[in-house]
Amino acid sequence: MPSSAGPSIDTITEGGRVTQVGEGQDADESAPPVMTFGAPTAGEVLADRYELVEHINNDSAGRLVWRGVDVVLRRPVAVVLRYPGGDSATEMLQAAVAASRVIHPNLVGVYDAIDEDERAYVVREWVDGRSLREMVAEDQLDPARATAIGSSVASALAAVHATDMVHGNVHPGTVMISDDGRVVLADARTDGADSQESDIRAVGGILYFALTGHWPHAEAPLRGATAGHGRAAIPDAVRDASGAIAAPRQVRAGVPAYLDDLTMDLLDTEIAPPSSDVLAAELDRLDVPSEEHFLEETGGPLRFAADSDEEPSPLAAAGGRKVAIGIAGLLAVALVGLLIGISALGGDGDDDPQTNPVAAPTSSAPAGEATPPAAVGPLRVKDVRIIDPDSRVRDELGGANKVIDGDRNEGWGTDTYTAANFGNRKSGMGVWLDLGALHTVKSVQVELSATGASAQLLAGTTNPPSSSSGDKDLVASYKKTPIGQPFEEHDGTRMTFDGFDADKKYRYLLLWITVLPSNDRGYQVDVQEITVQGS
Repeated sequence: MPSSAGPSIDTITEGGRVTQVGEGQDADESAPPVMTFGAPTAGEVLADRYELVEHINNDSAGRLVWRGVDVVLRRPVAVVLRYPGGDSATEMLQAAVAASRVIHPNLVGVYDAIDEDERAYVVREWVDGRSLREMVAEDQLDPARATAIGSSVASALAAVHATDMVHGNVHPGTVMISDDGRVVLADARTDGADSQESDIRAVGGILYFALTGHWPHAEAPLRGATAGHGRAAIPDAVRDASGAIAAPRQVRAGVPAYLDDLTMDLLDTEIAPPSSDVLAAELDRLDVPSEEHFLEETGGPLRFAADSDEEPSPLAAAGGRKVAIGIAGLLAVALVGLLIGISALGGDGDDDPQTNPVAAPTSSAPAGEATPPAAVGPLRVKDVRIIDPDSRVRDELGGANKVIDGDRNEGWGTDTYTAANFGNRKSGMGVWLDLGALHTVKSVQVELSATGASAQLLAGTTNPPSSSSGDKDLVASYKKTPIGQPFEEHDGTRMTFDGFDADKKYRYLLLWITVLPSNDRGYQVDVQEITVQGS
């Protein structure tokens, strides 16, 4: 539907909710109107490439947000336009250029930034889904889901901070959850008003909001808390008579003590926060399925001990006494919670041990008896991404999570090429898997969309950043360790790699595809599902 040509700010909804927010921002009726005379119409093609399909909304800065199509690559895009361009659009364009240099599965991809003087626009990845703000408006999230979202945001920030940049705009409107469950962070800013520390503290705000439905912007001021940035409509944190914010556990029942303490420590400006990579690692360690029982509390709340003999968390060294008490025992508490959960279930220990993030205690075998081997079962994949070392465009990276989502009808697919060897343009492409820890691997099963593909399974010990150079280093390193049997001109749609050395353990695996099968349009393959069995 076309945009109005006047200066009013409207919000177009689809199915009763906003499905795409401009650069992650929430629309805000109190924001000052921006004159948009000469605004585009549906069907217009910008830069001879980006066709505008539907006006979605105007964001809180007055920019026009359109759903479009890249007519060259035939993929959906979001186009964010600002009137006028020139000097007034400098910050937006600089932010887009900076964001385009950081490629990470939890960051919205930025494809193009163009200034035409009378207008400027940024072309970025289209995300079918909704913001965290919209999701929590329906109900607060369970602790496991809140932790998973916080982990994804922290991981995205770690990638941004590794380049010495600052995101500067982390709040529930810029955290987006796609329909396939991917969590992405959008709308980075570059005006120098923020710091990496404020980014990290904002993760505490994200956790607090996900758990309580309230945003602690008054007690822990974060940039953009005013109406001009679309956050004013988010309810403020619950406060006591002195104005101090209530802890999540005081707002709702069922929040684990360790998650409550972590959230409050990140919001406490008197405690130095950890670096984003340390925070991401700690949240990733706590990011487990909601059915894991140590996220549930039975028999009373869990508490931390100041004199714990457990090895301190890396967060403890970064945050002082309160962090040492409130966060350093996270692993110990996770183990205690697991034991409590098992006890509450009447001692039922039949859960798949490979899905547990901490090892269950074992008892010694009777004298003279060998310790039984660990049970073989499905291994949980902690992270997955597409490896594409020979492409500068890198437009085939999306959808990696679909290869481990349990749905064999949908997966990640390559583009269509003119020849089986990737059109003589690439040495291959791969799917990289992180098992989260070292495991003995029994087999790896790969479901493909067609017969005639060739691939091999590789292993490595490094995890370089997702970039062309990082992928080149990864492939070169992993090719030194082929595992399982290679599949040359495999005539089935299921590849099963087995025959692994039982004495070796692996964390990082790479399915490296070298030959594509043919179809009626060219050469292409979808990887529908990857399952790893081991112990």
